[in-house]
Amino acid sequence: MGKRALIFLSVFFLSILIPFGQKGAKGGTDYVGTESCKGCHEDTYKGFLKSVHGKKAISGSPMNREGCEACHGPGAQHAEKGGGRGVDIFAFGKKVDAKEKTAKCLACHGESKPLVFWDMSRHRSVQVSCDHCHSVHSAAVKEKNLRAREPDLCYSCHRDIRVKANKQSRHPINEGKIRCNDCHNPHGAFSTKLVKADSVNELCYRCHSEKRGPFMWPHPPVEENCLNCHVTHGSNHSKLLTHKVPQLCQSCHNWRGHPGTIYTGFETFQGTATAGKNRMFARSCLNCHSNIHGSNGPSARGKTFVR
Repeated sequence: MGKRALIFLSVFFLSILIPFGQKGAKGGTDYVGTESCKGCHEDTYKGFLKSVHGKKAISGSPMNREGCEACHGPGAQHAEKGGGRGVDIFAFGKKVDAKEKTAKCLACHGESKPLVFWDMSRHRSVQVSCDHCHSVHSAAVKEKNLRAREPDLCYSCHRDIRVKANKQSRHPINEGKIRCNDCHNPHGAFSTKLVKADSVNELCYRCHSEKRGPFMWPHPPVEENCLNCHVTHGSNHSKLLTHKVPQLCQSCHNWRGHPGTIYTGFETFQGTATAGKNRMFARSCLNCHSNIHGSNGPSARGKTFVR
């Protein structure tokens, strides 16, 4: 066997025997290796091995070369000084700038598909770093190393949404039938509110396809924006409405079609249905105009969205 072959085999077997991350990318002495980190941070190391980072490190990635030091930086001086949080080591602490922490993650994940729009994300602009939602080591939710399950993870910052999602009329977010990221992309999107669609209507139509039409008699506010009449997360009015009927309808329709005044006792309870005097009873536009999103009625009645 030639000299070159012996050198090659020696290097090959040495690379197998040395634990991953032992040598470092540059082969310098600043890298102490994962086994050295394990000596002081055994619990963290065990949690890391069960995490996505510990199980799915891609061959040739910094995680396989430097191990813990791929994210935390060379640990030689940190070890020499006896350790300590942030002592000559990069620690993902609350006082560390969000851009610096995110840059560490983007070094590996910068080319991943979900992060294509990260630079225009609202989360980025308000200094939310990756570790706000994701755990570097072990995680409560192994999928994507999340710190908590939805919607509790999102509620930790969006407390106003938690209040809305507990109202009597709401999307089934708390019940787990719909998740926050079914509608929103937390890593960024072209649209407002990080929604996963070009418009609010297109997003709503994914579940409420029967409201899309086309209709012979479309209702203009419906075509314009679903949020003209509905709120997204929760409301004290039925059907997620912004206001109670008939007040909602009367914000666009004046009294000429139907009088909007309060009737006297004579005009209500003393008359008959045929006389048209009992109008105060069950006064709701939707009692008659039930096809409110649009109608295909062939006559003028269809134009008024009546059932």
